[in-house]
Amino acid sequence: MGSLLCPGCREKLPQLMPPICPKCGRPQASGILCANCRERQTEIDGIRSPFRFDGVMRDAIHQLKYRNLKAISPCLAELLADYLKSNPLPGETLIPVPLHPKRLRERGYNQSRLLAWELGKLTNIPVIADCLIRVKEATPQVKAANLEERHRNVTDAFACHNGKVSGKEIILVDDVCTSGATLESCAEALKSRGAISIWGLTLAREIQR
Repeated sequence: MGSLLCPGCREKLPQLMPPICPKCGRPQASGILCANCRERQTEIDGIRSPFRFDGVMRDAIHQLKYRNLKAISPCLAELLADYLKSNPLPGETLIPVPLHPKRLRERGYNQSRLLAWELGKLTNIPVIADCLIRVKEATPQVKAANLEERHRNVTDAFACHNGKVSGKEIILVDDVCTSGATLESCAEALKSRGAISIWGLTLAREIQR
């Protein structure tokens, strides 16, 4: 993994341990569908995250996302590749969750796109980075008060503008899953253009306390 994530930090990575909801991936003591997934019909087929958004992983993602440490993306993508080896997901194409053009201009790069490209190199899964676009700017999901607000925040926020996804099994790649609302909105756009299955894969999961 190189020198950007030392052995000591790797040992401290906060793994998200089972049991989890088999659909949304939240920790769930029983290992069966959580109440939210039972009550809500969704387009996303499932979400998986190898780590909790805490400690070393939170710091690493912040360095990638806000401190311009793009060089850490291969290290983090390797963690995702290792996870997929033992927890394979159905997917023939990787698609990164896009940023709104305004935020992309401000940041200069999309951290999810970096992760997807590096993951594609490691897994030989092709990346389609130009078919999903963000058409609505929204406040960051972490600032939303509750699950319903997060879903409203990203309703119709994404569009798929070509048919490259038709008939494909897709893995959506993002850095953090807060509630799953962003991934769900992406899945709605992709399935409207003919994608047959959508799984979300994120480095970390925000655990609501």
